[in-house]
Amino acid sequence: MKRYLITLSLFVITSACSQIPSVDIKTIDGRIINTSEFENGNNPIIMSFWATWCKPCKEELANINEVYEDWQEETNVKLIAISIDDMRNASKIKPLINSKGWEYEVYHDSNSEFATKMGVKPIPHTFLFDGNKQIVWNHPGYTEGDEDKLFEKILEITE
Repeated sequence: MKRYLITLSLFVITSACSQIPSVDIKTIDGRIINTSEFENGNNPIIMSFWATWCKPCKEELANINEVYEDWQEETNVKLIAISIDDMRNASKIKPLINSKGWEYEVYHDSNSEFATKMGVKPIPHTFLFDGNKQIVWNHPGYTEGDEDKLFEKILEITE
């Protein structure tokens, strides 16, 4: 019986942690949205945690931006970028996005509550969710070429 309860507890904990937690964050226009509202039909979602001061973060998002339209056409994937900039840097988010021409949904997790609940350390930290909003892959840090590995994972879950 004890073994059963331990197994059940681990299953519940793993299941609870493998979905998008419910946290209120802001759009880049200052509106509040709950992360449980993130939606892409039954298609995959990429979620990238980043900051304006993080060079690898900006590099990763820029490299994905170059192929994002093709990825969307082929797999219907959606990228959601979550800035963890503090309030001192919040005013830099929107100008940076506009200057880079990023077409992603971008949100601001100013107190890093969402990032904490997702277990983000360090940034960039990228998650891939399947059509059921279950985490199927996550990767902290960034090295050029990581976007190719990410796309391979997207193809695996959309085939």
